[in-house]
Amino acid sequence: MNSPFYLLKDIARQSGLSIHTVKYYLKAGLIKEAGRSPETNYRYFTGAAVTKLKKIRDYRKNKISLRKIKSILEREP
Repeated sequence: MNSPFYLLKDIARQSGLSIHTVKYYLKAGLIKEAGRSPETNYRYFTGAAVTKLKKIRDYRKNKISLRKIKSILEREP
């Protein structure tokens, strides 16, 4: 699929995180979906979500709390 949109499983794989973890970060408001398929109701994400997930993964490896990570991400343009 040559599209700028990715499924949840795709961004999980590309970021090196589990689907469960990505869903948790989504629920916590750390990432946002770009939309949903009207036919399947699957979530779609942009490449920016993969980039953000990689940052979150790296912050967590450095023992930074999710609250602090959310604050950092909210200050980014």
